[in-house]
Amino acid sequence: MVPRIKWVQPCEEFVLKVAFNNGVVKIYDMKSKLDEPRFSALKDKGIFRAVQVDGGGYGVSWNDEIDLSENELWMNGKELN
Repeated sequence: MVPRIKWVQPCEEFVLKVAFNNGVVKIYDMKSKLDEPRFSALKDKGIFRAVQVDGGGYGVSWNDEIDLSENELWMNGKELN
């Protein structure tokens, strides 16, 4: 079972720092996703910084159309030591 997200912090260079409820913190690089039409609005740093944790920690979102699941962030994020 994938842990739930406790908090998310937008960082420089379109990177998310994500903390999970099992104590693990991961870095998720969004740069490669910004060319996908669904995520292109995030090239605006003001919009990118507006990221929030979804209810229950099941993902993060910027609005009703742009989101990432906890599974995507967990599986493809890089764990901080």
